[in-house]
Amino acid sequence: MSAVTDLRGRRRPLARLCAAGLGLALGMAQASAEPSRRVADDTGQQVLVPARVERIADAWYAHHALLMTLGAGPQIVATVNHAESRPWMFRVQPALHRALAASGTAFNVEALLVAGVDLAFVSAGDRNALALEQAGIPVARMRFTDLRSLQDSLASTARLLGTEEAARRAADYNAYLDDRLRQIRAVTGSLAAEQRPRVLHIASLNPLKVDGADTLIDDWIGVAGGRNAALGLHGNLQAVSAEQVLAWQPDVLILAADAGSLDAAPDAALLKHTEAVRRGRVLRNPAGVFPWDRYGTEVALQIQWAAGQLHPALFPQQDMAGHTLEFYARFFDYPLSREEAQRILAGLPPRP
Repeated sequence: MSAVTDLRGRRRPLARLCAAGLGLALGMAQASAEPSRRVADDTGQQVLVPARVERIADAWYAHHALLMTLGAGPQIVATVNHAESRPWMFRVQPALHRALAASGTAFNVEALLVAGVDLAFVSAGDRNALALEQAGIPVARMRFTDLRSLQDSLASTARLLGTEEAARRAADYNAYLDDRLRQIRAVTGSLAAEQRPRVLHIASLNPLKVDGADTLIDDWIGVAGGRNAALGLHGNLQAVSAEQVLAWQPDVLILAADAGSLDAAPDAALLKHTEAVRRGRVLRNPAGVFPWDRYGTEVALQIQWAAGQLHPALFPQQDMAGHTLEFYARFFDYPLSREEAQRILAGLPPRP
């Protein structure tokens, strides 16, 4: 009997998979009869998408948060994220538990066809995009590297989805982020260089990796009133030595939620001589649906949190738990409890 391999690498009888996909094919017949649309992705490439996008494969970890912000989370039927590594994402969007899960970012094309995927999102430069296109699946290549391009990418994602709701939610989020940026820059924009602490964002302690210029991380550090301590370094997740960190002498260390423990780090003996450790200025970054410090829409919360941490005297009485509750209700349609918000702020997973 003929068979194909599903997203988890398991062999499945082709006849059974085809039968499972028959209902989906019939259900999509009406939509397929409607005219398709040509929409530009983040690289400027025109993508021919169905009139109605109903079943999505998303091969970019961070892009899931954008789809959820646009109300399209339940339409993700194939994902590269996993509940073990993104527990808040799966708590807030439980439909992901039923999605086909890939290992890495390479989907099994036959399984996507059987699942009736009518649009796939990938990160720009993903080498697996061509195989999807050759199978007839529309592919949108997405990219953003700073706050402005994040807003542009959210808007282009909404256009690719093609619904009034997605357009409304993209405009709502972008207005929210613009408003928070105005509020924070009104306070931090006039700070002199010597008033801006040198901030080193550590993505991983073992191996030691940090984030340099030309990144979203560098963008929010500046908005929050800091200076990226990683002078001369460009790009995300750059491997460095502890000696280099000592040379930079950051005033503040911000550890990603999953960066590991500073005390258990291989370079702990050297890192304790940094100004940040000596003064007790080591912070653990919040993490929710996606790590706030990286490439999701929760960066709107990140800039507020970071500004309050770097300049507590300039942002007194900041209620980050309240901001988090408001954000999740408004953009993820999820009623967080205050206790859940506190766990997110501490970089902790949900309680079982």
